[in-house]
Amino acid sequence: MAGFAVTLIGVGNMGGAMAQRLAQLGWAPAIHDLDRAKVEAILPFGALAPENIAQAASKSIATILCVVDAAQVRDVLFGTEGLARHLPAGHVVMLCPTIAPHDVESIATELLAQGVWTLDCPMSGGPARALDGSMSLMVAGPGAARTLCRPLLEALSSKVFDISDRPGDGARTKLVNNLLAGINLVGAAEAMALADRLGLDASRTLDVIAQSSGQSWIGTDRMRRAVAGDLAPRAHMTLLAKDTRLALDAAQAAGFAGPLGEAASAVFAQAVRAGLAGMDDAALLEFLKR
Repeated sequence: MAGFAVTLIGVGNMGGAMAQRLAQLGWAPAIHDLDRAKVEAILPFGALAPENIAQAASKSIATILCVVDAAQVRDVLFGTEGLARHLPAGHVVMLCPTIAPHDVESIATELLAQGVWTLDCPMSGGPARALDGSMSLMVAGPGAARTLCRPLLEALSSKVFDISDRPGDGARTKLVNNLLAGINLVGAAEAMALADRLGLDASRTLDVIAQSSGQSWIGTDRMRRAVAGDLAPRAHMTLLAKDTRLALDAAQAAGFAGPLGEAASAVFAQAVRAGLAGMDDAALLEFLKR
């Protein structure tokens, strides 16, 4: 069911799936991306592409940002053509990329100075789950903003987790999750590389793991693709390289050091340096087999 006016900036893999979902549900989101082809691909589903996205945002209740990192968030909001100065008091900016907690806090403080609320809303699950509404949303921010945006949040996801009233806690939760995802993926790729070296059938080995104690969602999902030779990028290698690094930064700031996170993060960094930045993170298997 359609709700209030909403703007969505950044329609890549995740943002595009979210925009398509909202459009199909009748929300008619106003969308924008530097890549016009990505915008054009979503218009047939019922999205709108206004010529002046700042004006559209100023007339909407909420603006969802699905860009890549904190630098892009700041450029969209506070750059030379930034949206922030056009947003009225009471508007809600939803930050969906995985960025450092201190960046979320800083951005939220700047927006609040002009009466604009921030919802820290990192997401997890990948484009397919964003499209069918089964992805996870970790939401932190003022209770009034969460209440106002509840219909939108529930349209986007059947798994909305209310974390706290403090912007930054969504990012902290996402970094904890993604550090574990990175550890699990490196572990799964290492195990499957070992299976290959031992002469085991990869598909049969995955069948066993998927029903046994070694199973993890990300490991099974990515290794199935890797074994099938399907490395079309859904989640670029750079994403977990970035997210695990941010998680380690957050851990260091909290005075915590664990035994596995640094090792997993180093593997993603090595894969990126080896030229796999633009590939799906399932390519980790071939990287470790080498």
